[in-house]
Amino acid sequence: MTSVDDLFKKPNLPSGSIKRKLETPDAQAAYKATKLSAESSPNGTHANGATVEDAADDDDDLEAGPDLPPDDEEGDDEEGRFFGGGVTRDTADALDYIDQQDEEDIQEEKIDAAWLKSLVVSFEKKVGKNAELRARYENEPQKFMASEADLDAEIKSWSLLSEHPELYQQFTESESLASLVGLLAHENTDIAIAAIEIISELLDEDVEAEQEQWDALATALLDADLLELLMSNLARLDENNESDRSGVYHSLAVMENLASQQGVAEKLGQEKVLNWLCDRIRRPDKPVGQNKQYAAEVLQVLLQSSPTIRRRLAVDVDGVDLFLRLLSTYRKRDPEKESAEEEYAENIFDALTCVVDEPAGKTKFVEAEGVELCLIMLKEGTFSKVRALRLLDHAAGGQDTAAAAVCEQIVEAAGLKTLFGVFMKKIDSTTVEHLLGIFAALLRLLPGESAARIRTLAKFSEKQSEKLVKLLRLRAECARKVAAVDEDIQLERRMLDDEEQEDRADEFFSRRLDGGLFCLQTVDLILAWLVAEDPSVEQTITAEGGEGALKAIKASLVEQREGLDPKAPEDEDMRDMLSTLIGFLK
Repeated sequence: MTSVDDLFKKPNLPSGSIKRKLETPDAQAAYKATKLSAESSPNGTHANGATVEDAADDDDDLEAGPDLPPDDEEGDDEEGRFFGGGVTRDTADALDYIDQQDEEDIQEEKIDAAWLKSLVVSFEKKVGKNAELRARYENEPQKFMASEADLDAEIKSWSLLSEHPELYQQFTESESLASLVGLLAHENTDIAIAAIEIISELLDEDVEAEQEQWDALATALLDADLLELLMSNLARLDENNESDRSGVYHSLAVMENLASQQGVAEKLGQEKVLNWLCDRIRRPDKPVGQNKQYAAEVLQVLLQSSPTIRRRLAVDVDGVDLFLRLLSTYRKRDPEKESAEEEYAENIFDALTCVVDEPAGKTKFVEAEGVELCLIMLKEGTFSKVRALRLLDHAAGGQDTAAAAVCEQIVEAAGLKTLFGVFMKKIDSTTVEHLLGIFAALLRLLPGESAARIRTLAKFSEKQSEKLVKLLRLRAECARKVAAVDEDIQLERRMLDDEEQEDRADEFFSRRLDGGLFCLQTVDLILAWLVAEDPSVEQTITAEGGEGALKAIKASLVEQREGLDPKAPEDEDMRDMLSTLIGFLK
């Protein structure tokens, strides 16, 4: 006997607008199948190019077909029938009346509280009837499959609610929300998948809901045990089946939408969720499929949202080692351009970059030989090169001992030669910023008088101080760009009152950063460290940058110190460091 699950096995395509689109077969084949034959065309043109009108012009006197009816003004016979139609005059009048009434009665359905209440009642009846018939006829699916079809159609009716988020609050107060979530545990996986799809639509970022409305819905769904049921349902889905593959996709969409808010993300980022996502990106797909790529993206969104989740993935799930193993594939090999695999690899790099911002992530990164892998990618990679440099920059950043351990490992793994080799080449602005970030971290965090610090300082002075000279030339270029931006801003400030200037302060600062301010300030920080370590560096700075170079560097450090928040404890070390370096500059 055919099971009811087999009867419902069909693709569950998105019924609403969502950020991602489920991959579907190309429609071109269907178009070709219905293409007009060569014998005719929509405008009546035949294969030889002749038209119906051409035939009429060829012989105006040609008569064909049956004889015309006799001329009659009324056009009817004695019984009131129309010639050729067989419809009486009374019947025609009746049809006209019906058409007129239909036109008057057709009105657009009003989606309001009354509509919601009606749908709730109907939905609960369908859920209850299906549950009753399934319990009564457990081994006779033919007796409850009609109610299953009705329930499936009723679930899809909730799609309209996503267009009216003003009803979300009332929906969360109804019993239907819990019923909809409860369907994720339905015996028929297609019913469960239909429910997941609707939940995904309701939470989608394209829904024009106020934050309060969205929060109310997300909170109510989580309170209804959405997370537990979602994970249980994922455990029974087989992605070899197209319908189940769709279910996994929509489940990931639900996770992504919930992960976009930090407070909700921390509820979602439980160890079991992180384990499932890690297992999914670990599973081999050749080529990389949509769901594997999507799982990597959801992981990245979760990790970006919450420091707690970043620490949890580093410590409880050992995700750093997993990420490095997955990325090692791209040491020399590049993923295909604009493919799911390229996006997948990009998401793994981004996810790991988020994790190494945390001290626990930095520690795991060193233990799993992440520094060594990044240096290999810098020498041998193409796609991975800039991404590995960015990852190394984030790993070395910070003020704690974990960051210092990363810096020491860079030197220990012979990374100075690789990094300075890249620096001396012609490179883009992004690469420059990451290299400067690493150099600044090395000078700040390597212990004084340590072998690693001495080796780093020696790199700047070797070969007639060529690295130092390049730094000074880079500083001059950045200073010119920032000065041009500052000039434009000053012109605009003259046209604004004090209040308007204050309102646009963030905008002005952002424009200065885009103009090269970050690069300029980082170079000045590095130069100040070099002056503090070796006073003879002052002579090189003056020779290359002129008499005012040291004053300009000092002014830059003063500006950086004044930009710190005096009430922020995390800025205290930075403030002390800047004050010390300013004291070394004449």
